[in-house]
Amino acid sequence: MLRVFTSVTDSRSAGRVVAIGIAVIVAILLMAAVGLFLSLPDANAFNARVERLFVENADLVSGESIRLLEILAQSGTAFSEVLASYRVIIFVLLVFAAALLLASLAFLVTIVALNRRMGEIERAGIQVSSLLISREERTVYLNNMEFALTEAAIETLSVLAEARMDDDVLSGSQIEAMVSGRDASDCDEASGATRIKRLRDALGNQMVSELLVKTIARRGYMLSIDKDVIRMV
Repeated sequence: MLRVFTSVTDSRSAGRVVAIGIAVIVAILLMAAVGLFLSLPDANAFNARVERLFVENADLVSGESIRLLEILAQSGTAFSEVLASYRVIIFVLLVFAAALLLASLAFLVTIVALNRRMGEIERAGIQVSSLLISREERTVYLNNMEFALTEAAIETLSVLAEARMDDDVLSGSQIEAMVSGRDASDCDEASGATRIKRLRDALGNQMVSELLVKTIARRGYMLSIDKDVIRMV
């Protein structure tokens, strides 16, 4: 049966990772924002230069000179407005960058948690509370899931279920012999392996099939479930 020992510990670890990640993201964005805003020129710098021209050149009293200074003053005002809009654009981009970084962090934490969970399932097997095999209907009821199998697949699963109730591990040749009714010495390993593959394909869900029908290295195959939950009709 599947036993999961990580809940509070994983939650605390994930919480620490999220907190550290958020702190790092905020620090990076703050440094970037400060650097960008400090590198931008003062919005009133142009107007200050124009005003200085008015003050230092009091002899500019001709119509053309005054018109030129007025144009410069208007240009300074336009420059300050454009610079102010740049600051708003930079702020919006920083907000988007923060959102993307936080989303990436959330996805990263989710992926790490899912990988850890999948590792636990692979190590412990699949949790099955009920396995009902109906040979007559050629149907398997796994927990609340129903699988309609071919006759060959249902026979292979039945052989594995009977072996599991006896705590036996069957090799490919033994599976082929029990299904076909021939002697094990007349059967090869590849035939049984083919039956296992077809059974897994018939079950459909890769995770369910790979964990339900477990491969024991250099020994054979078995159902990785509690034998007390198996029923055959």
